[in-house]
Amino acid sequence: MHEKHLYDYAVIRVVPRVEREEFINVGLMLFCKRQKYLRIQYQIPTAKITLFCPKFDLEQLQNNLEALVSICEGQKKGGPIALFEKDERFRWITAIKSSSIQTSRPHSGFSDNLDKTFEKLYNELVE
Repeated sequence: MHEKHLYDYAVIRVVPRVEREEFINVGLMLFCKRQKYLRIQYQIPTAKITLFCPKFDLEQLQNNLEALVSICEGQKKGGPIALFEKDERFRWITAIKSSSIQTSRPHSGFSDNLDKTFEKLYNELVE
């Protein structure tokens, strides 16, 4: 039997018009301290976002989401935050913000296969 590991995940959301507080789930980030696991993935549902806000800057959204990927993956282009430990990067990205990219509160669970759990959550919450 495989050992189950405690993990935290957060849904990445786009808020096309912050003043309306409506959001669209676009990605997922999953973190497991014991396994030193941190994964992020996103997709941009262009049609859905432009329904909420026809003038939304999709190119800037792409740039901002790629910056989150760089931070999450610890890439040098992610800046100084990318040098933090994985748990610190997860906490920094999931900190409460009032911008057009936000995350849900972190949620916890147990998994014996983090990649499979990531895919399951991504399919349920994002796609």
